[in-house]
Amino acid sequence: MDNKQRITEEAAVLFRTYGIRAVTMDMLASQMGISKRTIYETFHDKDEILQEVLVLMKTRQVALISKILKDSGNVIEAIFKIIDHMMDHFRNMSPAFQMDIKRYHNEFLRETERSSTMSYYRSNIEILNMGIKEGLFRQDLNVEITNIYMTEVLRMINDRELFPPDYFLQKDILRNIFISFLRGISTIKGIENIDKYDKIQ
Repeated sequence: MDNKQRITEEAAVLFRTYGIRAVTMDMLASQMGISKRTIYETFHDKDEILQEVLVLMKTRQVALISKILKDSGNVIEAIFKIIDHMMDHFRNMSPAFQMDIKRYHNEFLRETERSSTMSYYRSNIEILNMGIKEGLFRQDLNVEITNIYMTEVLRMINDRELFPPDYFLQKDILRNIFISFLRGISTIKGIENIDKYDKIQ
């Protein structure tokens, strides 16, 4: 593992734990047991490190979704596994990190967000087409429209400002918003599978 990857990996942990603004180059260097100069030889500034961290997180999320889809018995089972992963992901992420992300308005962040959205769009289209092929989602779905809706629903249920964790339980948000959405695009066979996996939660 080269310096760039090591620094990115460690910065990802610190950002997710303490938030972006709270993490300094001195803190990162101390945590890694290296000099601050070594970091600056690899990255120009913290913004550049953040860019690499976001790319790393996106790449791992997309790879995990692909693996879950491949290893699951059907698309409904895969979706519930992805939901579990997302809940763990956000539960283990500092609220400060999410708040700091929203405060960053650099062009690189907007570009990373656009790239991430396109990756999730592709994953969602794969999920929707799998569901139709398996007879779990309705044949009459407009995949492009449903895909955009699905992406926005997923974004919404993880918005802590819209659903403050002090007032709303994550499982209630999922059940009332995403599971309801999922039931709406499903066939009778799909709904039976949703009910099956929903009871396991």
